[in-house]
Amino acid sequence: MIPLEVHLRTRRDGGRKILVPYITGGVEHWQDAVRAAVANGADAVEIGIPFSDPVMDGPVIQRASREALLRGATLHLILDGVRSLDVGVPLVVMCYYNTVFRAGHERFARMLTSAGVSGAIVPDLPLEESAEWCVAADAADVATVMLAAPTAPDDRLPRIAARSRGFVYAVGLLGVTGERETLSASATAIAGRVKRVTDLPVLVGVGISDARQAGQACAVADGVIQGASVMRRLLDEGVESVGNYVAQVREAIDE
Repeated sequence: MIPLEVHLRTRRDGGRKILVPYITGGVEHWQDAVRAAVANGADAVEIGIPFSDPVMDGPVIQRASREALLRGATLHLILDGVRSLDVGVPLVVMCYYNTVFRAGHERFARMLTSAGVSGAIVPDLPLEESAEWCVAADAADVATVMLAAPTAPDDRLPRIAARSRGFVYAVGLLGVTGERETLSASATAIAGRVKRVTDLPVLVGVGISDARQAGQACAVADGVIQGASVMRRLLDEGVESVGNYVAQVREAIDE
């Protein structure tokens, strides 16, 4: 198994719910935010590669991407920053396929491995077009995490799960990332559907907006990914707020 999968399976099989905060690489203090998240209970961290047209992301992460790009963030600078983190948990990048394509599949996979990145989430690369990237990623021991949308038909989910490495990303609702007042019923529904067809860890992301909702999602899912709620705190309140929030979520999902 790819190292990311070993790590997450070990946590899950030991009875722990998995917490993966998202941090946009290149914003001010992003490395300190990663460290704060890990110090307060994150099991892995998803690092976003800023992109000028982030089609999956809502206003908060769009703002973060814009600020990172204005600060001069590039793929190479962010991966250089990842190399210096040494946080002791897996790091997964989230990027759009244009970044992968421009670098070249094999080269991009080697770049991730060299930086110590364990996996990649490429949300705009559909299953049917992913083979070339997935082969390169598998060869480099980079886990390609596939997304399962709430609209996916039952016969598609096993194919998504079979191609996924590390974990399966169950998309909690239709639409872009962002905070909502309540947890959508589709979040637990898609988590349950995916768990019925795979033994991979199943994590829910998109629309998991606070500690209470994370706890609700973890009643079905193996864990949660939280982006907008983390990044809003980093952008508006700073690194300490990120650490405090991750600790709150950790407590909620451990109950």
